[in-house]
Amino acid sequence: MKVLVLTGAESTGKSWLAARLQQRFGGLVVGEYVRHFIDREQRDTCLTDIPAIARGQLAWEDAARGQRPELLILDTHLLSNMLWSRTLFDDCPAWLEDELLARRYDQHLLLSPEGAVWHADGQRCQPETVERLRFHDACRQWLQRNEQPYVEIGGDWASREQQVIAQAQALLAQ
Repeated sequence: MKVLVLTGAESTGKSWLAARLQQRFGGLVVGEYVRHFIDREQRDTCLTDIPAIARGQLAWEDAARGQRPELLILDTHLLSNMLWSRTLFDDCPAWLEDELLARRYDQHLLLSPEGAVWHADGQRCQPETVERLRFHDACRQWLQRNEQPYVEIGGDWASREQQVIAQAQALLAQ
């Protein structure tokens, strides 16, 4: 099983690209648990929600891992939960990073906010490119600091799709 993570700032194409990868290669896609949580609770999140959101994300990921697909595509993982917790609440439960580092991820595709038009959807909160660039940089720094495999993806939508498909093909060929 190969595990591919789409990560980065909001409105950079993660969900769309995850669906495109699944159409092309099959496998399983694990979505963003926080979206489910917000839809279910019908309110904004707070710091005390972060553990439940993280556990939900892990439960979805672990259930998918248990199915042992050839390709597991994660629309996000705990890195986003950690960074959003710090961004919104200036705090984050320490155990999230331990849980994240305890799992194997074969490739991270870090999607750039440059060239990606922000789309409001009622849950997103960083319309300014400068905010999304800070989030992107925080993702990159964490991936580098923890020696996680990653490739940056940018450009227009067609270019992003081509790059992501090429990365998935290379991963599956290993």
